[in-house]
Formats: sequence, structure tokens, C-alpha cells
Amino acid sequence: MSDQNDKLKQLKTSSMDRRLSIAKASLLAGTRWAASNATSMFSSEAEKEKKRKQAMKEQANYLVAEIGKLKGSIVKIGQMMALYGEHFLPEEITQALNTLNNQTVALAWPAIKQHLEQQLGEKIHELTIDHEPLGTASLAQVHRATRKSDGLELVLKIQYPGVADAIDSDMSLFKNMLKLTRMVPQTREFDQWFDEVREMMHREVSYDIEAATTRRFAERLKDDPRYIVPEIIDEFCTDQILCMTFERGVPINSPVMLSLPQNRRNLLGEASLEIAVREIFEWGEMQTDPNFGNYLVRLGDGEQQPDQIVLLDFGAIRQFDQHLLSVARNLIHAGYLHDPQAMVNAMTGYEFFDSIPQSIKPDMAKVFLLATEAFSCPANNKDLPAGVMDEHYRYDWKKSLLHSRVMQQASKSMASRYFSVPPKEFMFISRKFIGAYTFMTVIDAKTNVRDMIKSFI
Repeated sequence: MSDQNDKLKQLKTSSMDRRLSIAKASLLAGTRWAASNATSMFSSEAEKEKKRKQAMKEQANYLVAEIGKLKGSIVKIGQMMALYGEHFLPEEITQALNTLNNQTVALAWPAIKQHLEQQLGEKIHELTIDHEPLGTASLAQVHRATRKSDGLELVLKIQYPGVADAIDSDMSLFKNMLKLTRMVPQTREFDQWFDEVREMMHREVSYDIEAATTRRFAERLKDDPRYIVPEIIDEFCTDQILCMTFERGVPINSPVMLSLPQNRRNLLGEASLEIAVREIFEWGEMQTDPNFGNYLVRLGDGEQQPDQIVLLDFGAIRQFDQHLLSVARNLIHAGYLHDPQAMVNAMTGYEFFDSIPQSIKPDMAKVFLLATEAFSCPANNKDLPAGVMDEHYRYDWKKSLLHSRVMQQASKSMASRYFSVPPKEFMFISRKFIGAYTFMTVIDAKTNVRDMIKSFI
């Protein structure tokens, strides 16, 4: 944790200040970008490309550094664009935007205390609140607290003052910044994604929505001992404070995780993926942020008490219509059968698939069949790499290198241009499964996914 001298005393929330900062940075980056292109006019094509990439990297890093100084929603916008924009933003820009995750500086306690007093009033005296945050993010920071009356351990997710009101203006600033730099092509797909990010931002700062979603998932999982969902404590909740019970656990990537016996890691992997499967097949809504910071593991004793996954964050929940879910289920079913024709047949009834020439679909089906490899079995999938699935149909995620293989298949596919900007809904679903796959890879789990989805298809 950074010391007090590193913390921000206040956020720069004035729209004029923010607009001037971004406009100045954008114009400077755009001028440098144009100048670098001019200087390479007489270079060879290879040299031009090398200079172009280097110049874009330098200007993207400069812009991101300026964005990081502003904090608040514009930083979150950048983080979301890095997460979901890899298909329509240049690689140099997404790489620079990814560094925003490391630029979260805490707001100093005096400013947080003043905000808490405004939000909670006299109720603040019912709590003992740690001055040092447990964690910081672009829109909020989390402080641990104790209810004085009974010693109940709590966490307060405290939204930074002014960030909710700044979302729309910050979105416009960010979009204008990309236009001014002339480093990003302005396309219909880009506009659609930008509108989606705007909606996601507004949902994420709506703590009443997050509280209701947390309760909904808690109710669904209340009888399953493999999961823990924090309890919402209404008396200390406001429109800018979300209060819930403090839940202990270790991070997913903690070294202690790999010290667990293989069977315990397998069970945790199954629990992780089962959430994603049930979200698609049963609940119709999904937590779309695969960030490991949204999960902890509470270790059991290896005998009577099971290991449990603590689900911490429900701010990035997205609902899907039944038609889309039906298409997704059909694709997964085709993967379960490992049937190329069934996969082609599943690519229908949705605008994205209906716009693809029928002659291209078999090529695209190969990508989807590879992505759903873990749902197949040796009997119906002769292309399974040796050793990635045992006689109990347990899939070895770490050994499979599945994600990189899917990316390679997609990039060399005849249908690669159709993968360039996939529908945002499918991107959210694929992100969730990539998160679950990564979870299992990190803890080196071997799981039987086939049995898991059998009851749903």
C-alpha cells in the first residue's frame, strides 16, 4: 500500500479541467503522430511500418499517462476499452490502456472521511473504519470496517465523489481524444462498442443494482457449500456506498493454491466453470468481468469442510435475451457432440451469423469446435491432443494451451475477417469462459466439463 504522501488529496472532477487536460494531450499526440508519419514518407514499406508502430506506441503511452492523472470514470473507460476493445483498437493502444490497471492511487483518508460523513450522517459513528483501503480502483475504493454494536466485520465500497456525474462527459472526452489523435479508425462497430461501454459504466455506478444482483446470486447459491456470497448490510448502504460482510480468503494466484492436492484443485476448477455454465443455461445473466480480484478462495480442511469460492463483485452483471442464449446453447451442444455440421447449423438466427456467407461457416465452425474441445470426448473428437483428457474425461487445462490454439486457428482461418469485430454479446460470453479457463490453468485443475453440461443439453 502506498504511503500517505502518495495518495490523492482530491479528485479533479471539474469538467472544464478534465476537458482542457484531454484536449491538450490529444492535440499534442495527434501532432506528433502526423509528424512521425510525415518523416517516414520516403522510407521503405517495412521501415514505415516499424516507425508507425513505434510512434503509435509512444503516443498511446503518453495519452494513457495523461488519462491516469485524471482518475475517475475516464480511467475506468480506458480499462474497459482495453478489456473489450482488442478487436477494433490498434494493439499499441490496447497495450497502453492495459497499464491503467496499475495506476490506481488511493484517495487520502480526510477526503474519504468527509465523503462518508456526507453519505452516512450520524451512522458513521456506529462504525470503526480502517483508514487504509483494502483496495483501490478507478471508480471506488474499499475500506474494512467493524460494526461497534456486535463486532460484525464489514467492507465499505466507497464510490469516489463526482465520478457518476462525470461518466457522460468523460465518455465524450475519451471519444474526442481518439478522434483528435487520428490513431483509431472511426467505424460503426467502434461507435456500437462505445455505446455499450457507456451503458456498462452507468450500471457499474448504480449500487442499488449491484446490491440487488448480489442478493439474487446469494439466493441461488445459498444451499451450495462450494460458494460464498457476501451479505448486503442495508443500514450502511447509500447511492454511493455499498456495505457488505467481510469475507476472508486467499487470492486465486496465491502460491498456496498450487500446494493443494490435485483433487481439491479439480473441485475448485469445476466450481469456477459451473458458475459460467449455469449463468448461460439456467440464469440468463452473467458476471462479465473475469478479473481475478473479483474472487477469493476460502480454504477448507481437506476433509469435512470443502474449499469455497468467494464471489466478491456483482457490478459487471449483464442480462442476455433468451434468443441469444438459445444460440449460445446450440453452439455448446454442437461442441459437446463435436459435430461440424451441427456447429454450422447452430450458426443461424442471429444477425452476426446470418451475415456470414454459407461457404465461410464450415471454416468458422472449426474455430468453435476447437474452443469447445473440453466439452467433447476422445470417442467423438479424434483431434484431441494426446494427454489432455484422461479416462474420466477430465480435461488438463494447463497442458491443453487451449486459448493460444484457438487464437492461432482464428487468425489463420478463412473467416478471420468475421472474427475482427464479433458481436459484443458473444464477446462478453467468451470473456467469461476465458476467465474460467484461466482460473483452471492458474490452479492447474483437471475437470470433467462434459458431465457438467450434460444435464443442460
